[in-house]
Amino acid sequence: MESIDKASSSAHHVVDQIASAANQAAEAIGEKDEQLKNAEQQMVDCCRSYINDNPITSLGIAVAAGFLLNRFLSGR
Repeated sequence: MESIDKASSSAHHVVDQIASAANQAAEAIGEKDEQLKNAEQQMVDCCRSYINDNPITSLGIAVAAGFLLNRFLSGR
């Protein structure tokens, strides 16, 4: 009976350690998610600012990118 109690105690300890590690991983992922959202918003704001400051250049870049994308996707 004593060995069963020791095994049960060890199993509970391992499960607690796994739960703690999973909780830490979830927190780290949550922090990275927030950082990525902030970086995405900064990039969008930067692009909007560039487009507002340089509308003709932005249009030229969009046309060139569309042309190149069309060439790559059409396979010609």
